[in-house]
Amino acid sequence: MKQKKKNEVDMNINIFSDKEKPFKEIFPKNTRFFSLADFLKHSPESDDITYYDISNTQEADIKKTLAQIKKICGETQWGILDPKGNIRDPAVLFFEGSCDYIGYTAIKEAKSIDIKRVKEALQWQNKLIAKTVIADLAKGSAKIIKENSLIKTGIKFPPSNIFPGWKQLAEGKTMPFYLLYCSLQGKTSIESRFEEKTSAQIHKRFLNLLTQNLNAGDGLLWIDSGKDCLFLIPPKIKNIEQAAEACMKMIISAPVITMETLAITIPVNFIFALHYGSLSYKPPGKTGTIISDAVNAIFHLGTKKAESGRLTITSDIPDGSIPKPLEDCFFPIGVYEGRKIWHSKKFNYEKDWC
Repeated sequence: MKQKKKNEVDMNINIFSDKEKPFKEIFPKNTRFFSLADFLKHSPESDDITYYDISNTQEADIKKTLAQIKKICGETQWGILDPKGNIRDPAVLFFEGSCDYIGYTAIKEAKSIDIKRVKEALQWQNKLIAKTVIADLAKGSAKIIKENSLIKTGIKFPPSNIFPGWKQLAEGKTMPFYLLYCSLQGKTSIESRFEEKTSAQIHKRFLNLLTQNLNAGDGLLWIDSGKDCLFLIPPKIKNIEQAAEACMKMIISAPVITMETLAITIPVNFIFALHYGSLSYKPPGKTGTIISDAVNAIFHLGTKKAESGRLTITSDIPDGSIPKPLEDCFFPIGVYEGRKIWHSKKFNYEKDWC
């Protein structure tokens, strides 16, 4: 029997790119290369993994390109090569069904794309329950038993004109907001694993990622402790739906986001906690010492009760805050500080990931 040479794999790795050189230097030797023009004729086998170089794809055409990749690859696995860092939010790719994303940092710094990584990308996608559960939920067609769905809180949204916009919002005005607590957590703290300078850089990248992903919901970075942070979300249904979906996307694709975007080499996941309450608004940087039950509640929830890899919510949020297709992702865990609490379900990975 012919033995496989070192750095060869027992599946076909197909790369479609018009610039083979950077990929030939880092991928296994028996990787097959094709031009982008050949992609329309591509017919992958069941165990294949196909990588598509998206570096020459315009931002406006990315959705169209992903749809084409999904159509041609069918039930086989595929990934994206992004040597120019064109993809702002890699989570979108995994929501669309990608099993791997190799971005600017990995391509620039990697001496080789380990066979182990390729295999784990395949295993990760096959095991990730989010691929089927979230896809079905997003289509509104999930058939999951709903005994653990979110109960009605009886709280209604305020009038739509209560929020004038961040620039027009007067300092000292008291009104309701969503408060979203965000932090990074591994099996050990970031600060204990990295030097102070590196930890600060990671935190800065984390804030940039959150700001970008929560932008669609008009999220405002309100308080930054240097280790965790608090965003305010306007009290409107479209805003909170966008924010909740962004959190779930980040949790689902945490392994790739932490490695590719945050450049963290240890398993880390996100902690999100969501509460709703009134407070006296002060602009970021001028919050000082805030006396607010809502702020106290969200920080207690985020630091003491919320868990890594979950979005935790309280019963104080208005009805309809979580998009209906995602409600079945949550289950009740009891009462904390007088409020009913729900966790989002954890997603399973091939290996333990925070």
